[in-house]
Amino acid sequence: MRKQILTACLAVLAFASCTTDSDKDNDTIAKQILGKWMLTRMDGNIVPTNAKVVYTFESVTSGYISASRADFDGELTRWTDHAPSEVSINGRMVNMSGTLSKSTSFTADIEITDINDRETQSKTDYTVYHNGDTMYTSKGATLWTKVDKDYGTDILGVWEGRVTNTEGSEYDDGELHRWEYLADGSYIYYHLDADSNWYPQASEFCNYFVDGNLLCTRWKNSGYGETEHREWWEIAYIENGVMHWTALRQNDDGSTYTATFQMARVQ
Repeated sequence: MRKQILTACLAVLAFASCTTDSDKDNDTIAKQILGKWMLTRMDGNIVPTNAKVVYTFESVTSGYISASRADFDGELTRWTDHAPSEVSINGRMVNMSGTLSKSTSFTADIEITDINDRETQSKTDYTVYHNGDTMYTSKGATLWTKVDKDYGTDILGVWEGRVTNTEGSEYDDGELHRWEYLADGSYIYYHLDADSNWYPQASEFCNYFVDGNLLCTRWKNSGYGETEHREWWEIAYIENGVMHWTALRQNDDGSTYTATFQMARVQ
């Protein structure tokens, strides 16, 4: 009888211990994961700006993700502007799921291996579904960096500037240009003519979004044969009427370089 009681007590203690450890994991992750996180490394490799993703945890049950990928095609445009997500935390497993569009959805299974106030290391399995079929998946060891500032409001208005290094934007000619960022997620791009007058570029659409410090843009100019273009930047700072961008670009041979861009606010 005493042996049965002892066995029962040990079982209860073991269950209580496991529950306590799980609760500790839940409490720690729930406190530290709140806020914005940007994907910076994948399987030990630095992630170029055009492949970065921002996860935002508003609470332990809700959040959203943002990303814009270059390898888009057809209905799977991979233009993810603050896509709402349901969040669940179970020990060190963080699960996100949400809808990207009427026919596409996503899941992100994130196993936290280490977390602090600045970085999160995890094993991430991210999958996109189109009409229930798997369209895209990404798995690997990931490093996420905390994003402290959201420039979504600060960017609004008219800015004038140019690239500040030789390897900047593949679409820029190094001359002075203007961008007017509007609150509805669209922008107007201006050229400077020979008479020093600014005029808007004729376009079918010009869209952008900012999530944290990640700026994603896409546009399609008017005219026969024009295709959609995309570009990605990270906003380094906006201070005293000056905005500075930086971006890690990757060449076809796999080598990388850093592009920079600076603008001044136009009153």
